[in-house]
Amino acid sequence: MTLEQAAEDVVEAVVVDDARLLLVNVQGGWSLPSGVPEEAETAQATAARVVYELTGYLVDGSSLLEPGAEGGSAVVCHLLSDDPSGEAQLTAGQLRWAPFAEAVAGGLPAPVRTYLEGHTPV
Repeated sequence: MTLEQAAEDVVEAVVVDDARLLLVNVQGGWSLPSGVPEEAETAQATAARVVYELTGYLVDGSSLLEPGAEGGSAVVCHLLSDDPSGEAQLTAGQLRWAPFAEAVAGGLPAPVRTYLEGHTPV
């Protein structure tokens, strides 16, 4: 698999709760939880699995956003559990809930920015 193919396969999870977006600190920077689908796995299932594996939060993986020019998929996920399980790969210090307005300014993919801008409370 080439880097270009890998980028096209990546699924980013847009985990939202109370006008906040879940960000993870992987490789020294804050980003959306993301991963590559397993065989025969939908983007929605990938998003839910990746969020659980990385953060311990259960999410629903409900809405697939329109793909952007960057490639890959983004799935809106709603929180199903208030507390993460103890099986998370990341520590609490590697998780952050950012207000939508702050997250939009942080260089997210265009479809994610558009979604958040349309759902930011006034």
